[in-house]
Amino acid sequence: MSDAVMYQVTVGDQTYTYPAHTPYAEIARRVQPQYPDEILLVNRDGKLRELHRTLERNCRLSMVTARDKPGIQSYERSAVFLLLKAFQDTVGRENIERILVDFSASSALFLRAWGKFTLDAELLGRVEARMRALSEARTPLKKRSLSTDDAIDLFHQCHMEDKAKLFRFRIDSRVNVYTLDDFTDYFYGYMVPDAGYLRVFALEPYEDGFLLRLPTQKDPSALGEFRPSIKVFQALHEDTAQARDLGIANVGDLNALISSGDVTELILSQEAMMEKRIGDIAEQIARHRGIRFVMIAGPSSSGKTTFSHRLCTQLRACGLRPHPIATDNYFVNREDTPRDEHGNLDFECLGAMDVEQLNRDMTRLLDGETVELPRYNFKKGMREYAGDYLTLGPQDILVIEGIHCLNDALSYSLPHESKFKIYISCLTTLNVDDHNRIPTTDARLLRRIQRDARTRGHSAQATIKMWPSVRRGEERNIFPFQDSADVVFNSALLYETALMKSYVEPLLFGISRDSEEYLEAKRLLKFLNYFLPLPADAVPASSILREFTGGGCYHA
Repeated sequence: MSDAVMYQVTVGDQTYTYPAHTPYAEIARRVQPQYPDEILLVNRDGKLRELHRTLERNCRLSMVTARDKPGIQSYERSAVFLLLKAFQDTVGRENIERILVDFSASSALFLRAWGKFTLDAELLGRVEARMRALSEARTPLKKRSLSTDDAIDLFHQCHMEDKAKLFRFRIDSRVNVYTLDDFTDYFYGYMVPDAGYLRVFALEPYEDGFLLRLPTQKDPSALGEFRPSIKVFQALHEDTAQARDLGIANVGDLNALISSGDVTELILSQEAMMEKRIGDIAEQIARHRGIRFVMIAGPSSSGKTTFSHRLCTQLRACGLRPHPIATDNYFVNREDTPRDEHGNLDFECLGAMDVEQLNRDMTRLLDGETVELPRYNFKKGMREYAGDYLTLGPQDILVIEGIHCLNDALSYSLPHESKFKIYISCLTTLNVDDHNRIPTTDARLLRRIQRDARTRGHSAQATIKMWPSVRRGEERNIFPFQDSADVVFNSALLYETALMKSYVEPLLFGISRDSEEYLEAKRLLKFLNYFLPLPADAVPASSILREFTGGGCYHA
């Protein structure tokens, strides 16, 4: 008779009995037929677990696939690990100077590599073939825990100085590292148990680097369509190079500067560079006298409002008289607002705007008439008029801000030559280290959490819960029009996550462990843990970040 301890495991509406120390991978294999996509992780009573971990108590499990956010994130970072190992096997470790995961581009990652090799389609074909061989062999991704000091020594020996510098500022005494055959690396987040889980990927040259193409959360069985915004790619590429020139390519670089006490110079130089870019845009507009409408759009928490104010300041310096207009004032009355597929009021679709009235007012202004502009009363859910009259003179220009401003369907009656379009987004170029990128959406989410708490009284849990809906609206209404912009403006600042840390951490800790949003809160807290905090003292009142932290000189 066996004396093994047995545990009850509930998956869905079924309960199973397993001996203690059964790997979660074995349980996942048993229920895999119930899932159309491969199980990559398990959620044990609200806590993510990798499949190599073992059963240690009675529990409820839910299965995580690449259709879930934690699943697709695990797939991505595991695929990067596989790529790095295959690259080493193909060209030799001694011939690799550096491989950098720069940023995402459409359904792919953009990487660059330096060393004693020629980065071309032929080499990438051999690397991809090696990746597939490791996948077919189901080469395991082994996890082990090291003391932080041992991890620093290891990465010094491996010439991964970015990781050694990162761990210099680590409070935790232990570090988890992963090994794939003879290649060891550190990754921020969970991984799949072996390379056999990684079957959908492709490598191809692109610009001065190459792409690791991947599946999407919507369809993990196929490569995602690669349709990048060329202008956004160029903006990210240029700003990444600029960050390298400043010596701040990753979190370790930033922490070293903060700990030295010399970070004020970085803050002021970043703000000065941003002000110069805004001034350059204003001069570009002023040179074209036919422009009467500056149309500004961007995703949530990009800093559109503060940017609009700062642009107006620069336009005045160029001799123009700017008048800011928010398209929110042209919402239809609430009872006329369309509803989405779930029956909820859809304030983000174009149908929520009184497009006809907006075009009538703008056309009349362009014709030299005097127009009374509306103000939207959000409490009553209706437009109101209170004697806000405007007539455009030769030096007057309208600065219009709203999510649909790049869509010509919003301003269909206005001559194309009278419009200047600006796309603004927070496109972070800072990486955790060479192989762990920071998604641009994370920077925007941190901004949104703090702003919602400060100005709207929303909890971090409410903001995180609403975020997927916000992102879907951006996918429909903003991103398809990025490349119609005359200018792409990046509102990210290299120091901003260190600044936001002190504001957002307490809000995230307020999310209950038994809530659905806890997993995302925990991921963000782990991410913020890499950063040393930065006080706001040296941040100018005109900074875009003041739109979120407060203390700004603009009403935003």
